[in-house]
Amino acid sequence: MHRQMCWLSSFGSDGEKVLHLQSAPNQPWRPYTAFPQFKVPDYKVPGGSKGWATYQKLIKAGWTLVPSARANEFGSYYSESVGLGAKDRGIDQ
Repeated sequence: MHRQMCWLSSFGSDGEKVLHLQSAPNQPWRPYTAFPQFKVPDYKVPGGSKGWATYQKLIKAGWTLVPSARANEFGSYYSESVGLGAKDRGIDQ
């Protein structure tokens, strides 16, 4: 089963890295918050990585971590390609 994770910037290359998931090879990368069936609450740590708790859960479940550069080779990911708002990109406002 194809289940991959990577850390991608929220806004292009300069934004904060947020965990993104890809559940099928033909699917775009999407923020972990778009997958309620996999997401777990973030740790309450100031400045902590968005998705770290979810990453820990999924790595134990056999998901594969893909380098960000490799994920970016395959085109833009979901949040940029369809112009979602900040909440949909998994960014707290």
